[in-house]
Amino acid sequence: MKGQRSIVLFLVKFFTVYFVLFGLYSFYLNKTQQKVGIFSCSPITTKVAEQTKTILSLFNYETRVLQHEDEMSMKVILNGRYVARVIEGCNSVSIIILFLAFIVAFKGSLKNTIIFGVVGAMIIYIVNILRIAFLTVMIYEYQSYQEFFHSIVFPAIIYGITFLLWIVWVHKFSNFKK
Repeated sequence: MKGQRSIVLFLVKFFTVYFVLFGLYSFYLNKTQQKVGIFSCSPITTKVAEQTKTILSLFNYETRVLQHEDEMSMKVILNGRYVARVIEGCNSVSIIILFLAFIVAFKGSLKNTIIFGVVGAMIIYIVNILRIAFLTVMIYEYQSYQEFFHSIVFPAIIYGITFLLWIVWVHKFSNFKK
């Protein structure tokens, strides 16, 4: 009976945190995006696109990012060619929300939860920007493999990092081991 109680408590905490954070994020998107007439992405999506541009520029790619005129996305133009787009789902916020819901549900001390939550979110965010930059280059260089890179390789990177962070959390910082 105690095992079932723990599972139910985990699920209640996970889904409560997930839906609260998702609700706040949805509110943020509704207030910051413009979907009628002239499109305008949220500041976080625009920032991710700009930071991707910075990474690509470090590797001597002439890079521009522009608000897409026909949809809610940021165009990534590499060496004069429109190669990729950054949409809301690419900005890593949704996966950070999933990550945070998990570590809160898998209880640890408040201090560890806050520190690991912030550090983990930063790691996911940075890896995501590097992932987008690398994906953009791979699509530019190997356009025929676009679907493979976008649908298999790059989701595996971001979800793999998140999974590794969860494992570290459970084994090193949560109260699960006690």
